[in-house]
Amino acid sequence: MAQLAITQIKSGISELRNHRETLRTLGLKRIGDSVIKEDTRQVQGMVRTVAHLVRVEEVK
Repeated sequence: MAQLAITQIKSGISELRNHRETLRTLGLKRIGDSVIKEDTRQVQGMVRTVAHLVRVEEVK
């Protein structure tokens, strides 16, 4: 299964509560943090929710 590298590029301070919670659920705490997650439908949905705050790259 493919993996995604998710990096936070913008602050979630002024965002909606569910956006901030989605960042925490992904494991992102501050700008520049990166996590590697499996490419599942659940993760894709979370990334879509905070797409304006993160950068996503596929890891091979």
